[in-house]
Amino acid sequence: MEHITLLLGIVIVTALVFDFTNGFHDTANAMATTISTGALRPKTAVAMSATLNLVGAFLSVEVAKTISGGIINEQGIRVEVIFAALVGAILWNLLTWLLGLPSSSSHALFGGLIGAAVASAGWSAVNGSTVVTKVLIPAVAAPIVAGLASMLATRLSYAVSSHTDEKAASKGYRAGQIASAGLVSLAHGTNDAQKTMGIITLALVTGGVLAPGSNPPTWVIVSAGMAIALGTYLGGWRIIHTLGKGLTDLAPQQGFAAQTSAATAILASSHIGFSLSTTQVCSGAVLGAGMGRKGGVVRWSTATRMFAAWGLTLPAAGLVGAGAELLTRQGTWGTVVTGVLLIAGSTVIWALSRRKPVTSDNIHEIEPESAGVVTAAVAAVTPPPAGPVATADAPVDATADLKTTIPSPDAGTSAEPNRAATV
Repeated sequence: MEHITLLLGIVIVTALVFDFTNGFHDTANAMATTISTGALRPKTAVAMSATLNLVGAFLSVEVAKTISGGIINEQGIRVEVIFAALVGAILWNLLTWLLGLPSSSSHALFGGLIGAAVASAGWSAVNGSTVVTKVLIPAVAAPIVAGLASMLATRLSYAVSSHTDEKAASKGYRAGQIASAGLVSLAHGTNDAQKTMGIITLALVTGGVLAPGSNPPTWVIVSAGMAIALGTYLGGWRIIHTLGKGLTDLAPQQGFAAQTSAATAILASSHIGFSLSTTQVCSGAVLGAGMGRKGGVVRWSTATRMFAAWGLTLPAAGLVGAGAELLTRQGTWGTVVTGVLLIAGSTVIWALSRRKPVTSDNIHEIEPESAGVVTAAVAAVTPPPAGPVATADAPVDATADLKTTIPSPDAGTSAEPNRAATV
């Protein structure tokens, strides 16, 4: 019993470490567009996001109940299985953070949990219908819905501001961005902090501390909220750069539209218990905002790498979780080796990140990658902005935009004096 108690404590600490990585991995969801458009300073943005993540953790437990008693069957699952699942999720989170890819922390957790459960008790340990209806379908539908909503909202924003002063409109939308970013942060805390609550609750149930079907205790809610808030405050600057500048160049109107659309989708899903990926929702909204602006161009090479990371998250984290479960099954020494491998892998990834650090001080100085073939082609065929409209009282001079100045021939080739010629 003493061993189980110690192991359960290790699992709880590991779950809070995952929650911490979830915080800095997903800071970009709320604050990338706000930072890239200059609505808030980087440090101010992450401090605001951290506070609202903490508040959001107390608003609901529906997602936590989906994870603790919905995705896998609690009966027959050992505490070591939860530990193995967290190892897979943490390592995938850190790897995608190193690469600057906004992948899903939620799906990393689900993948690790499913892989470890299958390795431990077979496919019967997984509730397939719950995985399909509350994980896979929202994973596909949510970014598409958020992207379409963001694209329409962007076009509406530009239509509304087309007859107002540009500077005044930008200032107003930046203020709106701050409010919508706060809403996304609140939604992120409501949705993502609950996932760690669900994992800790599941560990407590498998360890015999709680009865099956129990809600997360208050101390679990508080600790999960504080862990994700601390991670958010540190800021995942690599992913903030990718989401804020790497996918498309955002104006305040686009940032406001993207964040409002994402927050609406996340809060609605949290209310009905859908455990969707806030990263995928926010990334889809940013892509929609990029396509919604006339002349806006999306960097599809970066987007393609992001889509590939999305597709690999569940199976990759699942394989690592299954491998970790096979180690922990060997007994105490296997669990110790699994923990050592987790620490070693995390240390290596951190050391690699120091070779080219991205911080709040240099995030605006790092240029996004150059446009690829598809992006360049889209930019080449983008229609120019409409010119002035002619009226009976004010006809448009058709030659006004065709006038230019070219240099005259050299003095040695003509007797005429040097002068500019107007065409």
